[in-house]
Amino acid sequence: MSLRDALRSAPMVDAMPGLRLLRVGDGWDLVRISADIGFLALAHLRATRAAIGPVLYDGPNERLYYAIGIGTAERWADLPVRHLSANSWLVAPGPEQIDDWFGGWCELPDDDTLTDADALHAALQHPCVTAATALEEVGR
Repeated sequence: MSLRDALRSAPMVDAMPGLRLLRVGDGWDLVRISADIGFLALAHLRATRAAIGPVLYDGPNERLYYAIGIGTAERWADLPVRHLSANSWLVAPGPEQIDDWFGGWCELPDDDTLTDADALHAALQHPCVTAATALEEVGR
């Protein structure tokens, strides 16, 4: 099932109209990245024409979530990301909702395309992205 289809069938969050509760790990996992690094990686993926699946921007928390294939947890240990899989949940806007405050979907393919995990990993190791990571850590 595509993430778009999962959004359509996911239960609504009672207190927040338009938001849905997605169970992670059913056909796709997520990689959570700070927005600064995540947007640079997204630009790199677009420039290299890599497969890009759903990418959610969480404005209040300044994070991006990339939907990737399941079973890639071991690939992310050396990067400043969090891998989310089975037993994880994501509150996400429906496919029709984009909000300046909340954020929204940067990418939401109509099919079951997922972001290529190897390409995302490579993008996160690109010199432009790693320089931003170093700057982000200095700012903490």
